[in-house]
Amino acid sequence: MSDPCDGCGRAVEDALARAVQLQVDGSTVDDQRLCPTCFADWITRYEEQMSPKQSSDDSADSEIIVD
Repeated sequence: MSDPCDGCGRAVEDALARAVQLQVDGSTVDDQRLCPTCFADWITRYEEQMSPKQSSDDSADSEIIVD
C-alpha cells in the first residue's frame, strides 16, 4: 500500500516511510508520514532549531559571574 508523504506528496511504500510523532504531556501535537528525503530534511531542521545557539558576542560581559 502507498500513501502520500506529508512533506512532498509523493507516494511512499510502508517499508520506506518514516513516522514522526510529537507528543506533549501525552497529547499528540504533530504526526507525519515522511519519505526518506523529507525525513532527512526534518531531522536537519530539528537539529538546527534545537541546538544551543552560540553568541556572536564572546566578550566578558556575556559571562555569568556568581559571587
